[in-house]
Amino acid sequence: MPYPTVELIYWRPGIGVNFGDELSRVIVELMLSRRGITVFDEIPATRRLLAIGSIIHFAQDGSVVWGSGLNGSVTADKHKYTTLDVRAVRGPVTRQFLISRGIEVPEVYGDPALLINILTNGRYGASKPRKVGLVPHMFDVGTPEVTRFASSSEVSIINPARSWNRVVEEIASCEFVISSSLHGLVVADAYGIPSIYVRVGEREGLLKYEDYYAGTGRSLHFANSIDEALSQGPCAPARFDPKPLIDAFPYDIWRT
Repeated sequence: MPYPTVELIYWRPGIGVNFGDELSRVIVELMLSRRGITVFDEIPATRRLLAIGSIIHFAQDGSVVWGSGLNGSVTADKHKYTTLDVRAVRGPVTRQFLISRGIEVPEVYGDPALLINILTNGRYGASKPRKVGLVPHMFDVGTPEVTRFASSSEVSIINPARSWNRVVEEIASCEFVISSSLHGLVVADAYGIPSIYVRVGEREGLLKYEDYYAGTGRSLHFANSIDEALSQGPCAPARFDPKPLIDAFPYDIWRT
């Protein structure tokens, strides 16, 4: 922008979108709308805000963190910051990493996508036409494990490269969600839909899933194939009180 504002940092692929990362912008905008603020408001000095995503390594000194997490595939030397303004993190794995670097981190956990049902006022999830939804990670789309269910009458594949609202709508319409996408699991939890993580490949490390599950009061439990996920059934439901995360939202940085 041609004037100082809050720079919202989130990841976007070189081509297209990934709905989970796009939810960062959506959630922040919906939180701001509660106070009549927009992401385009001018403020006295530029600030950097990190919300949804495994993006802590993108932080700079003074960045504000609200719900972001550690990326297990990024080495520690890629984290260049020495001071952060942390309001909440995705889970205790991220918290301990930051504390080990001398950064103060409150014990407030939760991926902000957990707030999507609250912030959209029950816009989705009124009906459940899909029994089982499969949400692949963007890198798992097109793999043999996923495509063999393309014509299945039992499992509906939900493409994470579609618009955030269509993906959320489709997830919320399921009775059971199988997902290799972290935010497929987060959105399922937001709507109280039973879910399980399926590990389709080795490209994504386990750390972000372990971090998220620990932040919602659980240990990571996963299946190694979609067939195994169907037979095993869901993991334990999330234990999450949204109030601390909502209360931790950094409205104040739009006033400073």
